[in-house]
Amino acid sequence: MTAPSASANPRAITLAVLAIFCFTCMDVCVKFISPITGAMPALWARYTVQMLLVLILVAPRLRSVVRSHYPKLQVTRSILLMMATFFYFLALGRIGLAEAAAVMSLNPMLITMGGAIFLGEALGQRRIAAIVVAMIGAFIIIRPGTDVFSPVALLPLCAATCFAAYTLITRRIGPDENVWTSLFYTGLVGTVILSLIVPFYWQPLTLKAVALMGLIGLFGATGQMLLIRALSMAEAGLLAPFNYSGLVFSILFGLFLFAEVPDAWTVVGALVIVGAGLYVWHRETRVARKAKTAL
Repeated sequence: MTAPSASANPRAITLAVLAIFCFTCMDVCVKFISPITGAMPALWARYTVQMLLVLILVAPRLRSVVRSHYPKLQVTRSILLMMATFFYFLALGRIGLAEAAAVMSLNPMLITMGGAIFLGEALGQRRIAAIVVAMIGAFIIIRPGTDVFSPVALLPLCAATCFAAYTLITRRIGPDENVWTSLFYTGLVGTVILSLIVPFYWQPLTLKAVALMGLIGLFGATGQMLLIRALSMAEAGLLAPFNYSGLVFSILFGLFLFAEVPDAWTVVGALVIVGAGLYVWHRETRVARKAKTAL
């Protein structure tokens, strides 16, 4: 597996944050559509639209895109992402956007630990400190004993676990696999499985529901493509703190679109998380500059 270059880290971080923003926009659409159709049709749309977009974009070179160096890993990561999305979509219909994102924000710790254990990635003191500080920010928001720790909170926790495993496998195959190949398999596996399930949960669709389903697929496909590219350029442990940006995006969207007003502790926790992410970004930018100067 090709080792990522330090000079690519700032770009990888930017792509990762953009990916998380796309995923948050997808979550907003899911929250709007859940009362209309439920979670399952939204989940089906997320993968079917992605599959259609990928087929259109890679049609001239479909044969080469279908060929994978790791077909079993591709299927495994696709199933893990589908499960993560299912658990999270289910949660969004039952708890607030910020609350779901707060519990989901535990996944960077799982990614960092998994990257060190299974991928042999470096885990220096600064990265550990950034993860710990970001986790403190997340727990300031979650505050054990509040309504966030209801049984429903287990849904985003399950999503976080599945997503962490998906991220680690993506990182493992990233440098050796075409981005479009990974997108193709993710869309294919999700579309096939969900097309067999969704008829049992189908609801009559309004024009608003159709538009939201299209946006869910578009945001999901774009976010995944950006994330796959980011993980092929930098280590999972480095990008892990920036997953917390999704928590900040969720708080803002929840406030302005769903009138979910965060309290003072939520704001404090969000600032702590942003601070940890900016620290890592600043440090990696300096490392990249030094690497360029040395060339």
